[in-house]
Amino acid sequence: MKSISKKKHLEILLEKVPSHPVPKVEFEQYSTPSNIASDVLWNALNFGDIYNKSVMDLGCGTGIFTIGSRLLESKKSFGIDIDESAISKAIECKNNFHLENIDFFVNDLNDLSNYINDLDELFKKYPYLKDIDTVIQNPPFGSQLKSKKGADRIFIELAMTISPVVYSFHMKNTENFVINLFNKFGGELTHKFSYKFTIPKIYEFHTSEISTTEVTVFRFQSF
Repeated sequence: MKSISKKKHLEILLEKVPSHPVPKVEFEQYSTPSNIASDVLWNALNFGDIYNKSVMDLGCGTGIFTIGSRLLESKKSFGIDIDESAISKAIECKNNFHLENIDFFVNDLNDLSNYINDLDELFKKYPYLKDIDTVIQNPPFGSQLKSKKGADRIFIELAMTISPVVYSFHMKNTENFVINLFNKFGGELTHKFSYKFTIPKIYEFHTSEISTTEVTVFRFQSF
C-alpha cells in the first residue's frame, strides 16, 4: 500500500509538467500523459534502472521523464529535444521543482546520429551522452503524413549506442518491426507494457476532441 501511494504521488507531481507550448506536427509532438509516465518510471525504478543511475530522455519535449527520473532519485538526468520552446518549458519546470543534477539540451538527433560510428568523436562533441545507464524515449510514431519518416530508427540506434537499457514507446501494431530493429542494434527484449495513449485535439487535421492510440513500451537491454 505504501508503494502504491508513492507511485500516485509521483503521478500527481508529473501532472505539473506542462504540455508542449506550440506542438509541431512535423515532430509529431504529443505529451505523454502523467499516469503513463509515472507507471513507466515506477516500473523502471523497480527494475533498478532509475535510482542512482544516469538517465537520458531522448526527444524529451517538456521533460516529463527527465524530471520524473530525478524525482525518483536518479544520479543525473538529461533531456534532449529539437524544439527550443519545449526545452524552455522543461527548464522552467525544473526550476519550479528546485531540482539539481538535471540538464536539458536543444539538439537535433539527426546531428548526433552522424557520429554513431565514431564514439570518441560523439562523446567529445556531446559529453553528456557518455556513461548513460538508462534511456527513456517516446519517439515520433510515424503515423502522420507530415511527420519525419524513419525518425524512430534514429532514436533506436542512438539509444542502443549510448545506453545498455532502453525504454521506448511505439504503436502496438509495429511491435514486430520494433523488436527486429532493436535486435539489429544489439538490444534484447526483456519486458513490454501496453497502454492506451490519450491524444487531445491539438492539430488542425484532428476530427475528434480526444482519441486513443494503443502503444507498447518496450524495455530492451544489451548483453
